[in-house]
Amino acid sequence: MSSKTSKIAKALVSSGALKFGSFKLKSRARSPYYIDLTWLLSSPEDFRSVVNVVAEEIKPMVSSGKVSKLASIELKGALLLPSIASILNMPCVVIRKKSKTYGLIEKITGGVIRKGDHVVFFDDLITSGASKLEAIKLIEEAGGKIEAIVVIIDREQGGKENLKKQGYQVKSVTTISKIVKSLVSAETLPHDQIIKILGYLKKV
Repeated sequence: MSSKTSKIAKALVSSGALKFGSFKLKSRARSPYYIDLTWLLSSPEDFRSVVNVVAEEIKPMVSSGKVSKLASIELKGALLLPSIASILNMPCVVIRKKSKTYGLIEKITGGVIRKGDHVVFFDDLITSGASKLEAIKLIEEAGGKIEAIVVIIDREQGGKENLKKQGYQVKSVTTISKIVKSLVSAETLPHDQIIKILGYLKKV
């Protein structure tokens, strides 16, 4: 198991970001697990660990000289992106899901997307990929080009494949299956929870 997956798996458990129960997803499907990376905010060590892993994943793209900005969508990806961008010394912008009705009302905030900007779009998870397409459309309408889409965890529910079919390069740092295997190896995940996740993945 890669050290990247091990670090992320450890951070999920240590911070409490990996939850078990019955959760309704944005797609309206039910899931026996949920990953909420906002919990990393209460665990600085785990936050740093995940941010450093993601920065290393994006670094080769930045080093190539093809990338001029990083972008994410509110909320969870946007909480991590500024720290990632700081490590990589790259400007970043956040795409709002809705325009504000006061102050600066633009959906793209923190900066602007200019014609010719080459953008790496980052988010925490990918399920169906629908929410990412909404944000990416705004970037492209402003004249930006998406060089790659990078997510921390692929929930393995078709989102990565959906985006690839539309011509986007998609990279996931790890997958939920790899995380489960890592936690099994570390003996930190109860057997019943393992069965629930693996059974769920076979059905989706």
